[in-house]
Amino acid sequence: MSARPLEGKVALVTGGSRGIGAAVAALLAERGAAVVVSARDVDRLTAAVKELEGTGAAVAGVAGDVSRREDADRAVETARERFGRLDILVNNAGITRDGLLVRMKDEDWDRVLEVNLRGAFVMTRAAAKAMVRQKSGRIINMSSAAGAMGNAGQANYSASKAGLIGFTKSSARELSHWGILVNAVAPGLIETDMAAALPAAARDALISQVPLGRVGTPREVAEVVGFLAGEGATYITGQVFHVNGGLYI
Repeated sequence: MSARPLEGKVALVTGGSRGIGAAVAALLAERGAAVVVSARDVDRLTAAVKELEGTGAAVAGVAGDVSRREDADRAVETARERFGRLDILVNNAGITRDGLLVRMKDEDWDRVLEVNLRGAFVMTRAAAKAMVRQKSGRIINMSSAAGAMGNAGQANYSASKAGLIGFTKSSARELSHWGILVNAVAPGLIETDMAAALPAAARDALISQVPLGRVGTPREVAEVVGFLAGEGATYITGQVFHVNGGLYI
């Protein structure tokens, strides 16, 4: 197999300035893709783009909020203007605003659904228009084990990630006509800023529920995204790939 199997492909990764998104952007670039990184934090975005450029990758950065239609359209347009096309969309941007259901504020529910679920919708809609013209494309949505099994204190996050699974299956059925494959990856406990923010006791309690007995790495999630973006996944659509060490089986 070629060391750069994605040579000539163009990828757009939302929330690509840190954590899983940064690992996904790095892996896709390693495999030869030109990568557009989208993120809200301009400083983090600039640093992430510089790091990728340092590896010799073809990369562009776009600051914006994935839940805003105009920002989503601009990200897709940037890919097409800079690199001529868009082959791979990774809807990775996501936030948490945890709290017990009975105390959860309306705005904390609304904002998590807006970024995690509406964001994937507006990005997919924008990208699909470009991919339909090409009659090819890959869309990979970042769900979560929480979307499949639920998580106490994360009613908003779990609902958004479960919604992404339904969205993945529905859009896979609709877009298959144009050769566009849509799948989801559902990470469990992964070593990111989100996991680092967990209190030590909560983190230890979670790890104790993982049969493999450890936290996963962003690279382990990125490897699955890379597979779904590549030539080995041409007959896979509408599926959810769990990367969780056995936390949810």
